[in-house]
Amino acid sequence: MQQPIYIVDGARTPFLKSRNRPGPFSASDLATHAGRALLLRMPFAPQDLDEVILGCAAPSPDEVNIGRVAALRMGCGNGVPGWTVMRNCASGMQSIDSGIAQILSGRSDLVLAGGTDALSRAPLLLSDAMVAWLSKWYAAKSAGARAALLAKLRPGFFAPVIGLMKGLTDPIVGLLMGQTAENVAYRFGITRHAMDEYSARSHARLLAAQAAGHLAREVVPVYDAAGNAFIADDGVRSDSTVENLAKLRPFFDRKYGNVTAGNSSQVTDGAAWVVLASERAVAKHGLVPRARIVDVQWAALDPAIMGLGPVHAATPILTRNRLGLDDLDAWEINEAFAAQVLGCLAAWRDDAYCRDELGLPGALGEIDAGKLNVDGGAIALGHPVGASGTRIVLHLVNVLERRGGTRGIAAICIGGGLGGAMLVERT
Repeated sequence: MQQPIYIVDGARTPFLKSRNRPGPFSASDLATHAGRALLLRMPFAPQDLDEVILGCAAPSPDEVNIGRVAALRMGCGNGVPGWTVMRNCASGMQSIDSGIAQILSGRSDLVLAGGTDALSRAPLLLSDAMVAWLSKWYAAKSAGARAALLAKLRPGFFAPVIGLMKGLTDPIVGLLMGQTAENVAYRFGITRHAMDEYSARSHARLLAAQAAGHLAREVVPVYDAAGNAFIADDGVRSDSTVENLAKLRPFFDRKYGNVTAGNSSQVTDGAAWVVLASERAVAKHGLVPRARIVDVQWAALDPAIMGLGPVHAATPILTRNRLGLDDLDAWEINEAFAAQVLGCLAAWRDDAYCRDELGLPGALGEIDAGKLNVDGGAIALGHPVGASGTRIVLHLVNVLERRGGTRGIAAICIGGGLGGAMLVERT
């Protein structure tokens, strides 16, 4: 970085699991709840922000520039620009990087950056056949023309198209994200038992973190219109044991696959924010930074193995900063799928992959399991696509503080064959 970029503080909502129906909050509701709570902690007024940047993968039609919607709802006033970014699963990390770029350019000094999504509210769509039929229906000029159209109407036209499934299907390779996880598992020989074992550990670690109060500062409660309180991530399950997870059937490749709903991230609603500041903003407002962002990297790879994106993004950061995998005090790798995280670990251990794909002389080594996703991850708490990139950066800061660590990396795989990573240092 040409100058220090500080993380002053951050907050997120509980991540609320989809229950096969629209959840109680829209994406802007969630962003507003978390943002208001965070801004109330700050010694500056919301109007003092230079801009608000929000990542979102699936805003609703009435929240298209959801960054501006959230900024106004949080009380930032008409004079604070708000805008939206989208980089699939890393939209929340992209918002932070966009804030960094604005600060480095001199355009801003104080930025609220975050991510949000309410995936439970992803729309059901009409099929192309039904849309074509309706367009002819509305264009028909006579009763006879409409009668002829009614004769052509077929029951199959009414079958809904699940918007979320289309969004989670790569348009280039034609694979669902879970099928790309199957590809990663096949490439590195990752077994079903290993996936389920990793997933059970994710749930156990999140339960332990909740019981110990490790998320108290990070998670702020939200309230619906009826006054019901949502105070904790609700997708975690105490019965997600290796034995119980082994009973689930493969979801994405029902005949040969090993990726199940239990060893995949959950469909979830949630929002997260961080306050970014320059040295000038820190001095002006008397801020006490918690961490600084040292380095950022984006990478691209074959969309069919998009889950290995963290390897391709984090490795150049390690090389530039002369760090090994175990030189870091904490790692947060977003758990899109257990196979994907385990695949990243396997790639770094693999001589051929490191040589051929990363340009290294050989295998990079191993990440200590005691440093990786120490409080669980998206398998246990969910993956609201737009929010997860912000969440892992914020949680990395919290882990470093709690454990007395100095440096850590947050990394994420991204649909479309991308990866993102950030090196964070505790101040």
